[in-house]
Amino acid sequence: MKYIILSLISALLFCVSWPTYGVPYFIFFAFVPLLLVEHEISKFSKIKHKSWAVFGLSYLVFIIWNIVTTGWLYNSLNPDGSHSMMAVVFPVVVNSLLMSLTFQFYHWYKKSQGTYFGLVFFVAIWMVFEKFHLSWELTWPWLNLGNVFADQHQFIQWYDTLGATGGSLWILLVNVLAFYTIRIWEAGRQRKSLIINSSLVVGLAVFPMLISYLMYINYEEKPVGSVNVAMLQPDLDPYHEKYEKDSVAIVSELLSIAGQHSVLKDSRNPEKIDIYLAPETSFPGYGSISERGFHNSLLINDIKSFLAQHPKTLFMGGASTYYIYQNEEEKNQKSKTASFVEGRNFWVDDYNSAVQIIPNQNVEVYHKGKLVPGVEIFPYMSVLKPLLGDAMLNMGGTISSLGIDKERKVFSNPFNKAKLAPVICYESIYGEFTNDYIKKGANLLAIVTNDSWWGYSQGHKQLLAYAKLRAIETRREIVRAANSGTSAHINARGDIVDELPYGAQGALTAQANLLEGETFYVRTGDLWSRLCMFVVGFLICFIPGRKYLNRK
Repeated sequence: MKYIILSLISALLFCVSWPTYGVPYFIFFAFVPLLLVEHEISKFSKIKHKSWAVFGLSYLVFIIWNIVTTGWLYNSLNPDGSHSMMAVVFPVVVNSLLMSLTFQFYHWYKKSQGTYFGLVFFVAIWMVFEKFHLSWELTWPWLNLGNVFADQHQFIQWYDTLGATGGSLWILLVNVLAFYTIRIWEAGRQRKSLIINSSLVVGLAVFPMLISYLMYINYEEKPVGSVNVAMLQPDLDPYHEKYEKDSVAIVSELLSIAGQHSVLKDSRNPEKIDIYLAPETSFPGYGSISERGFHNSLLINDIKSFLAQHPKTLFMGGASTYYIYQNEEEKNQKSKTASFVEGRNFWVDDYNSAVQIIPNQNVEVYHKGKLVPGVEIFPYMSVLKPLLGDAMLNMGGTISSLGIDKERKVFSNPFNKAKLAPVICYESIYGEFTNDYIKKGANLLAIVTNDSWWGYSQGHKQLLAYAKLRAIETRREIVRAANSGTSAHINARGDIVDELPYGAQGALTAQANLLEGETFYVRTGDLWSRLCMFVVGFLICFIPGRKYLNRK
């Protein structure tokens, strides 16, 4: 019962830390009860199957954490209107399992090599787990520890140096030091060591936040220019209206909103809009647009006609597109994801795209590079499809695996200095991935997203909060257009300057600064995660070496 209570306390600390309703400072002690449970079971318990006990209790902690913080996935609906259990059960169960296995590796290593080496291994293996979760096809880094301060961004300004993965390392180190402090006190009951170690815990937790707050109040943007942006929010029901409404009507309503916001709001001298930003897959509704036929598309030509009435203005937004390969040779040269269309003798790739439209110019297109597992991509299809069958989640649109762009693209234009990074929805939770846009020259992050799959829940709030991390890491302003909300303008300190609430239809206008230069994090990426990979490799190789030396 003692172990269960401690495990539940650990789960509670994780849950109450998480944005956007939580208090993140509890995260500094969230692992401590679980680490105490593992230590008690390993050293003093008479339980027969100790490893199974550690695994079971850690799984209890992590599944509660996952359910409470990401249970909003239950709001995803099937085409018949029922809740999609698969959308919540699979990520919660699998993510909890992966976390428990990571903790289990720590338990095995500590049992073999002792507490001190074990704690170093714990920090390193958890960092490797988070890095792994950012990279593979079943990627789900939503609960990576560094994300926890997304709503308290004043205290993580140093993410421009170490990134959110550096935040994970910071949190792990504080937890380990807090656990060590308790163990030293239990072993010796020496007040002096308790005071010293407690002071170190407090210092390690508080000092980076103090440095960050000084950075926050002293940071000044040094723009190379600015642009006026209208972030369009059509508020389309993503399950029915979006795929049942006529495509021409969808674009017409989008342009109607744009026409009503053709000048910057609250500007003393009416300043025209330079960029109209539309949400993810904002058109055509049902189906998609052929990339070979952009020049003939009625929808795109309607947008160009609208832009012709607003000189030196461009349109960027999300669109569902496809590309047809005329023969197998062309397909083999350009794609590994194209599917063969029976009876038509051609191959086709479907994409979740961002397009930039300018009158009298070819349409520029970027294909989303980080796809949502189970919704936009069938992970490890050759292995899992024979086991699971056609297990892709149907949210009303396509249920085939989409194609991707291997490299990031930046949209420049002839009218101003803006170089837009077309960040599409899920991509905005990946720090090192977003850095690639900056390395390509982007001076403004333009996020296009559709968060309304989960209704009015923590889902869209958390995704908006995570965007603030990207602003700090890259020191770029963000303009964010969401289908149903929340559309927002975020400055390079992570402040939400202005926003359009969830469920509102209209547009948010903002003057966004264009910023250049590369932060240390942009240049180095997830440096500490790569270092921890080396540490894990070294510690694993250290085991046989240590045994050999002991024998000698």
